[in-house]
Amino acid sequence: MDTKEQSRIKLLLDKKADLYERPEFIDTDPILVPHNYTLKEDIEIAGFLTATIAWGQRKSIIKCAKLLFNLMDNDPFAFVSCATDQELRKFQHFKYRTFQGEDCIFFLKSLQNIYLKHGGLEKVFTEGYLQNKSIFNSLIHFYMTMFAIPHLKRSEKHVANVMANASAKRLNLFLRWMVRSNDKGIDFGLWKKIPKNSLMIPLDLHTGNTARNLGLLKRKQNDWKAVEELTSILCSFDPEDPIKYDFALFGMGAFE
Repeated sequence: MDTKEQSRIKLLLDKKADLYERPEFIDTDPILVPHNYTLKEDIEIAGFLTATIAWGQRKSIIKCAKLLFNLMDNDPFAFVSCATDQELRKFQHFKYRTFQGEDCIFFLKSLQNIYLKHGGLEKVFTEGYLQNKSIFNSLIHFYMTMFAIPHLKRSEKHVANVMANASAKRLNLFLRWMVRSNDKGIDFGLWKKIPKNSLMIPLDLHTGNTARNLGLLKRKQNDWKAVEELTSILCSFDPEDPIKYDFALFGMGAFE
């Protein structure tokens, strides 16, 4: 791709990012769910669990996530911190596609372990990042911490393993929510020790197809290598905030 073509695409993506990164975006996106909360820990837990089931129709994701937090009396941090095995049993019938009740119960138990014994989600992700200042390492450290307690093998498929070249779309989406500044009122910007220019693109069907149509991504598979390839190009467009283009690529793919 020559310099002139790169400039043309950058101008297009800047325009589309500005178009879609607006407060109105919240009402139809899964990020609506953590926006129902104000306590930092509530936002983290609501964001993580919502991102965990963020595949399929967005209306269904939002509906199911709201149901999940209703079961916690819409007080996720307090519930996760204190939930007993008996209280967790009411989640045994929760289901969203392949995310079953037993997966949900494990996730809640693991979050309890993370907040009570590891300092919370921010500390776990940040500790991994600071080891070599990479999101790749952050995701590995989180994966290892998440599955440090007894669990069913089937639950592992609901957390991306980048060591197996997974794209980690949902985890990267969660990190975008937590790390990017909230100047436009969409992402929260709660976590300060991971810089937003270190974030990786949440690569899904829409962003991948749009990026390939624009000539920004040559790799055919939506895997971690593709995430690195596309993020590198986006960094050349905006070295300080490359993941703002997630709004552009997703919006063009989903709505246009």
